[in-house]
Amino acid sequence: MPHPILLYDGVCGLCNRLVQFVLRRDAQGIFKFASLQSTVAQGLLSREGLNAEDLDTVGVVRNPGADDQGLLVRSDAVIFVLTHLGPFWKIAASILKIVPRVVRNWGYAAIAKNRYRIFGRFETCPLPSAETRSRFLDQ
Repeated sequence: MPHPILLYDGVCGLCNRLVQFVLRRDAQGIFKFASLQSTVAQGLLSREGLNAEDLDTVGVVRNPGADDQGLLVRSDAVIFVLTHLGPFWKIAASILKIVPRVVRNWGYAAIAKNRYRIFGRFETCPLPSAETRSRFLDQ
């Protein structure tokens, strides 16, 4: 299976914290990363009929480049990520799955709407460390 690609808003403080959270817990190096501002993300999203500029959410591209490529967004993307980060986070994901998607996405949308105000905004995408640089597709 190709590495799933976590798409994130590269100038969003919360999104960058999510990326750092995943990097610290993804010991097997399952996830690759691409900011929504990158040409990589634009190419992956155009294949799904979407434009990165229209998204205000985190996304995960499953099986990138394959015939069965798929995109998960909002809480479904978060649950997918959590299920791959170890036993504790897999349990957390299972609990989140119990909550109806409409409720999960309502909560997600409330946070996403205020993410710049609460968590800040960068002028440019922060650069990855030398140790993690190879996992970023939009250097």
